Amino acid sequence: MAKNSMVERDRKRRKLAQKYSAKRERLKAIIESPESSVEERFEAQLKLQQIPRNASPVRQRNRCAKSGRPRGYYRKFGLARNELRRAAMNGEIPGLTLSSW
Repeated sequence: MAKNSMVERDRKRRKLAQKYSAKRERLKAIIESPESSVEERFEAQLKLQQIPRNASPVRQRNRCAKSGRPRGYYRKFGLARNELRRAAMNGEIPGLTLSSW
């Protein structure tokens, strides 16, 4: 089980990223646009710097939905490897069978 503080920190980052995503995209479009003037770009960069760092989607960490484990994460299932194995053994994931030889 992951530390609750780390899981909550990641939840906070996801919430902030969602909140500022539209504003962030607008500012990045102005910065990358060849039609915008130098002053507009500079002003957009300053506004982008005012957005909290945790609002950046890059700072998010994929975590297991059950245990919060950050490593061994399978995107397709949203689970860490050990939770995925446990769920597969119990037959909780349709169509997934563990191989044995």
